[in-house]
Amino acid sequence: MPKHSFSEIFNQYTWEQVCEKIYASTDADVLRALSKTGTFTVDDFATLISPAAKNHLPEMINKSFALTRKRFGKAIQMYIPMYLSNECNNVCTYCGFSFGNKIPRVTLTDEEILSEIAVIKQMGYDHILLVTGEDNLKVGIDYLIHALEIIRPHFAYISLEVQPLEKDDYIRLIPFGLNTVLVYQETYHEENYKIYHPKGRKSNFNFRLETADRLGEAGIHKIGLGVLLGLEDWRTDSFFTALHLNYLNKTYWQTKYSISFPRMRPAEGDFEPKHPMSEKELLQLICAFRIFDENVELSLSTRESSTFRDRIFELGITSMSAGSKTDPGGYATNKHALEQFHISDERTPAEVAEVIRAKGYEVVWKDWDAVMH
Repeated sequence: MPKHSFSEIFNQYTWEQVCEKIYASTDADVLRALSKTGTFTVDDFATLISPAAKNHLPEMINKSFALTRKRFGKAIQMYIPMYLSNECNNVCTYCGFSFGNKIPRVTLTDEEILSEIAVIKQMGYDHILLVTGEDNLKVGIDYLIHALEIIRPHFAYISLEVQPLEKDDYIRLIPFGLNTVLVYQETYHEENYKIYHPKGRKSNFNFRLETADRLGEAGIHKIGLGVLLGLEDWRTDSFFTALHLNYLNKTYWQTKYSISFPRMRPAEGDFEPKHPMSEKELLQLICAFRIFDENVELSLSTRESSTFRDRIFELGITSMSAGSKTDPGGYATNKHALEQFHISDERTPAEVAEVIRAKGYEVVWKDWDAVMH
């Protein structure tokens, strides 16, 4: 167990009490939160994601826009995911890679990784997100180190989204160019978490919950959080994400943080989210996170439609993917392995970049740090 643990904070709350508190927010509560100029609390955040706050979306949009412009200027960071493997030992009821799905399993060879790199570099990218399923043998620490050795010479900025690892494993990966690790809790609803993750190491709720602590102690430069929006009540799940972010900011203050917004979309197995979230609600959530923490990076993937992404990126978002493939070898080898989820915005990176520039924004192909300093 890490020296510090978010579990201690998490266990002070119950899902039902948080849910009740959010839905009990009034119009007056929202106005009070929006009028604040100092530090925003998790209680303020709960108010801003409440149904009552929907009536104040224009004010939230204005505030979010102003804070984003002040802190990040007119720039959008571009990144692209590269799926190294769809091998997975977990049974997850909502995921295309789930162990029970009878699909062709693919793990990229050195040659295939280099082919993917060549295509991605032609698109202009210098920031890559490496993704695998969760299989500790086939895509464990040794495979990841080897993959980083191949990939590092070609990219200035490498992020990772794989199975939760031990603190010492993260420490081992840093010298090979690892900058950022994304780890989504999927849902903070501990009881229902077991229903969605019945088998595999991922079924261990607390081990996953404490991953960000292990990352913080390992000294990872940036940690990415998020939940699968629509799996459970998105408002309650997002409150716990904000609570987690607040704790991490105080405990590992030298680390940077990002929040992603993976809204549930169809995948193999025809999983239908119990709590679908509308685009308007997603906009409300993005604005709430920006108002809550003006420094956190907010990321939007190609799960969302081109129309929505074009309208929203100025209002709080700081990074976007484009041209994404969610299957291993999807860019070059054309194996057509199963996708993890369906994408919605199918435009090329060049087309997305053109839209961003047309609105007077700079497109940043690698890390913020070069721009911010």
